[in-house]
Amino acid sequence: MSVKRVIASDEAIEVIEMLKKEHGELVFNQSGGCCDGTAPMCYEKGDFYVPSRNVKMGEIAGCEFYIDPQQFEYFKNCEITIDVKKEDAAFGNSFSLEIDMGYQFITKSRLFTNEELQELEN
Repeated sequence: MSVKRVIASDEAIEVIEMLKKEHGELVFNQSGGCCDGTAPMCYEKGDFYVPSRNVKMGEIAGCEFYIDPQQFEYFKNCEITIDVKKEDAAFGNSFSLEIDMGYQFITKSRLFTNEELQELEN
């Protein structure tokens, strides 16, 4: 069995599925810390240009997940879990789609074991 670099919690998958019903195909980009801090950002697939230098880490709930190459170097030995938390509607200063629904995607990570590193998906 191969190990994935990025996975999503059941709660995050529920929110992603709701967003897909409303917006169609989605894409995620792990923000690099500019306007939105370091939150994973969710966009309609046609509304976000993925920089060609970004690394595709995998897919969550059928949505491609990208990260800046410098951040990838930091996370390359980690499993990233995308989770979600309820957010106050007043928070709303993010470009990510889930904000309007009262949620915010968050990133959790842990180091892979040596065995997992050997089993990583390309």
